[in-house]
Amino acid sequence: MKLASFQLHGRETWGVVERDYIADVGTTHGSRFPDLRALIAAGAYGQAQEAAVNATRVPLAAVTWLPVVSNPQKIFCIGLNYDEHRKETGRAEVAHPTVFARFANSQTGHLCDVPLTHLSSQLDYEGEFAVIIGKRGRYVSASDALTHIAGYACYNDFTVRDWQHHTHQFTPGKNFPRTGAFGPWMVTPDEIADLDSLHLQTRVNGETVQTARLGQMIFGIAELIAYCSSFTQLEAGDVIVSGTPGGVGAKRQPPRWLQPGDLTEVEIDGIGLLRNRIVREAHDAAA
Repeated sequence: MKLASFQLHGRETWGVVERDYIADVGTTHGSRFPDLRALIAAGAYGQAQEAAVNATRVPLAAVTWLPVVSNPQKIFCIGLNYDEHRKETGRAEVAHPTVFARFANSQTGHLCDVPLTHLSSQLDYEGEFAVIIGKRGRYVSASDALTHIAGYACYNDFTVRDWQHHTHQFTPGKNFPRTGAFGPWMVTPDEIADLDSLHLQTRVNGETVQTARLGQMIFGIAELIAYCSSFTQLEAGDVIVSGTPGGVGAKRQPPRWLQPGDLTEVEIDGIGLLRNRIVREAHDAAA
């Protein structure tokens, strides 16, 4: 099953994606499940599937996409989780995952424009695989970790590189408004037979700039869930963005910074295609 959050006529809702339309379940079940996070917390996927049969069907072209989970309590981003990317950054091998946070209000949806801030010319792409947590957990074992997953999605962890490197802390460069592209939808685990075999590809203006299998991650999904649940309690709707492969723009010669008009795409086999265009920051946002 594919589940998505979206806006329709200025109203936020959620629904079940089927072929070229979304069944607007949020409108009929909003009193019980006001958003996708509430549905995930209840584990009420069967109810959503049943409700989709009689829900209003909205063409995909008619919706404004929101981040899959627009209001997660926590977003964990994993750095340097593919060896090719670790090597291109010159970083040493580590015994534990590199974890930093992204704020929920820094996210955006599929087909939404990503603004290039007037404070920098160093906007970079990072195609990634995102995991949405399905139930609360603390000290989750790696052997039990996959039972805590609600679904999977594409993510583009756009980064303002010079702000990322102001200090050793990544936070500023990872949290500019509308730079965490998340979507279009999440796919429930029953749809995916083998995570490791899935192929991730990032494209800029149709040119492939990153490619990897998920099985090439240094720390796998189960390890990441176990590690993050050790230092904090995971909640339904939390998101783990699992790291980007090698080929980022900052490490190319010369560097390849994103420009207004560039079209970025993150595609993962069996998961979906996330597409965003870069635009110049609006004057009023810079004021």
